[in-house]
Amino acid sequence: QVQLVESGGGLVQPGGSLRLSCAASGRSFSDYAMGWFRQAPGKERELVAFINWSGHSTSYTDSVKGRVTISRDNAKNTVFLQMDYVKPDDTAVYYCAAGTLWRLSSRTSDYTYWGRGTQVTVSS
Repeated sequence: QVQLVESGGGLVQPGGSLRLSCAASGRSFSDYAMGWFRQAPGKERELVAFINWSGHSTSYTDSVKGRVTISRDNAKNTVFLQMDYVKPDDTAVYYCAAGTLWRLSSRTSDYTYWGRGTQVTVSS
């Protein structure tokens, strides 16, 4: 079992920055690839960023490339999502998820463990 707890969400103005954190507890964190997903009202949950178990491989959805950075600290069992130059379209509940994946997957069914999410609202 892995428990995931997100933090760092909130209200931010367009063009601002936000850093989300996801703290993991339970089984070995480094066994898992991690994903940050988001879900806006009325929309499907979508993968925002992916990082493999070592942190050496990352991937981003097109709409956030150049603005978002995913990273992880396996010693601290934490994965981060740095969001810069945020836009109103970034408004959503952000979830971190863990899966025993060897390659990128955007399918929610490929991730075994999920956090409860943290709300990000981009508005002036």
